[in-house]
Amino acid sequence: MKNILYILLIGISTLISCSGSPDSLYPRYTTFPDEKTVATQETSIDSVFFRYPYRVTVRDSVAIIMDLHNDSHYFYAFTYPGWKPIAPFGKRGEAPGEMLSAEMFQFSALDSVWALDANRMLITRWSVSPADKTVSCKEEIRLDTKLVRSLDFYRMESAFLITDYLGDFRYHKVSHSGKPIKSIGEIPTEINYEQDIRPALAQAWRSFTDYNPKNGIYAMATQLGETLEIYNLKTQTHNVIYGPGGEPQFIAKGGEGFPTGIKGFVDIQVTDDYIYTVFDGMSWKERDKFYERGMAAPKGGHFLYVFDLEGNPVRKYTLDKNILGIHIDEKTNIGIATCAESDNPIVTFKL
Repeated sequence: MKNILYILLIGISTLISCSGSPDSLYPRYTTFPDEKTVATQETSIDSVFFRYPYRVTVRDSVAIIMDLHNDSHYFYAFTYPGWKPIAPFGKRGEAPGEMLSAEMFQFSALDSVWALDANRMLITRWSVSPADKTVSCKEEIRLDTKLVRSLDFYRMESAFLITDYLGDFRYHKVSHSGKPIKSIGEIPTEINYEQDIRPALAQAWRSFTDYNPKNGIYAMATQLGETLEIYNLKTQTHNVIYGPGGEPQFIAKGGEGFPTGIKGFVDIQVTDDYIYTVFDGMSWKERDKFYERGMAAPKGGHFLYVFDLEGNPVRKYTLDKNILGIHIDEKTNIGIATCAESDNPIVTFKL
């Protein structure tokens, strides 16, 4: 199964038909009650070159950066806040112990850095030793082939939460041995599609996810359009909120979805009290104009949206740089983000 293509194919005709959505099924937000402009500060990191710094997470005085389009390794561990290199890990390659791809990672503890390789259908656990300046692989979990292609995940004490790729469900609970336990939810589209295009629909609705075990909030933010989903796993409730960009727009051909609307959310983090999201909002037509001029389109978004745990908009930050991944420290009110358009891979900002 191919990933959703992030280019608009001109001249392709849609193979789907829909009856439209005369009545809104879900609530909408249009504005934020509070808006602020925030300046970022670049953080210099010596000795490491990043091609596409994608995600960042900090825990236990260690920071981990994921490089999506790297030359050698997908992950790099650093001391924090000093940003001194500890060691790279997740070597790119096809040999045993190497990774064919890296979609997401979860940094739970120094001995529990979980990484997802969709191409190998494998979740690995790594252990970081700042004293020895090493990172070693401690565990491999082979995912069941029924999951087809897993693109986002979160490890709970009892199971993995893994998003569905075929469009039959929204996500799966998967055992720590990689076997599906339970399939949950459905894509919350307001459009009545008249033929079965679930794989293309699932591609268009691919979302970034995060989970907070303290409050039980499992949140999803669509990569296209502007839709936020909030599953409260403690109360077994599900909220869906649409923004001005609406649900993902696409055309389908050959079982694949091709975006036609806007780029949506870029990352998401659920804290104890809020849901933080990075938002892009540029249309694919606008992005095409960059390619037509022989220029690279912007990478990431320069909006940071904050919602409460019910999905109500709280605050909108406008940053002076485009960012990709975020780590929000509410104790210090500091945001750490990856930036692919700067000479330095990390920027920080005060909330």
